[in-house]
Amino acid sequence: MGLPYFEVDVPIKSTDQPGLRGVHVFTGPADSRSSAVRIAHEVYDAARAAQEAGFEIPGKRPDGWGARGYRPGWEPDWLSATAGRWNDPCSWLRVSDFDL
Repeated sequence: MGLPYFEVDVPIKSTDQPGLRGVHVFTGPADSRSSAVRIAHEVYDAARAAQEAGFEIPGKRPDGWGARGYRPGWEPDWLSATAGRWNDPCSWLRVSDFDL
């Protein structure tokens, strides 16, 4: 059996328009919540660095994590990021059916 699939929710705020807020969501397999947040941060940093250098954003990594885009002017609050098991909306099973 593979690693559990996590969702990492990272609060973001606009640096261009104060008051605008949102959440950036990452998903992928990890062995713990803290690992999921760390990996999400890694893929975000890679996407940001690629775009700022004028390159294409890297695709999905071999471990299943990736970022599909990067929006300049939006800053993530990594200290407030949360992670938990991902609920597949198409599945009959729920996270509550399993132990974390």
